[in-house]
Formats: sequence, structure tokens, C-alpha cells
Amino acid sequence: MAFTSLCPAGAVSEGSMGLFQAGRKSVLLVWPAGGDLKAYRGRCPHADMPLSEATFNGQIITCPHHQWGFDCASGKCVTHLVRNELHSYPLRVDGDDIQVDVGPIKAARSPA
Repeated sequence: MAFTSLCPAGAVSEGSMGLFQAGRKSVLLVWPAGGDLKAYRGRCPHADMPLSEATFNGQIITCPHHQWGFDCASGKCVTHLVRNELHSYPLRVDGDDIQVDVGPIKAARSPA
């Protein structure tokens, strides 16, 4: 596994979420109250839309585009009878650093 530093450990608090970049890949960090920090691909698996405006009620991540909801602990869709689920990434906390393994990292695109 090739873990990449994503953000400082204090960037996401318990009961909240945040969207971060690892090269060209967006990573959604979610920390449910009383649960474990999770890392998911930052795009909805339903329509490949960004989750930058998603909401989080402490248990369910809701995509703003079509209101699909995903369980934050498993990534599974809880609002529709489908197999779609958020793609999870391996995650670890190393000191004050949150690291994820998103596979090979491509440099972020430079602004035009």
C-alpha cells in the first residue's frame, strides 16, 4: 500500500465530514459520532457527481444532486434498493497526519 498524506488530523472533527484532494482524486473523510474515521471517493457512485456539496447528519451522507443517501460506516446506499455504494479507501492516522491509499497519484491539474 502507498499511503499519501491528505490533511492534518484536526481537519475533520467527530460528527463531521470534509472533502480533500490527493492529486487529481477527491477524498471524502467522514467521522460519525462515536464511530471510526472513514475515507471514500469524493464522487457519488450513482451519477459520478462530486460530493462537494453533500450533507451529513452524523450517519447518512446525502448527495445533493439526486438525494441518494449512503451509510457513513459502510458506504452502502440506504435510500434506494441498489448495489451502489461509496468506494472506500484504506486510511490511517500517523501522528498528526491523516493518510489514505488512493492508488497511483497523478499531479493535480494546473489552472488554465
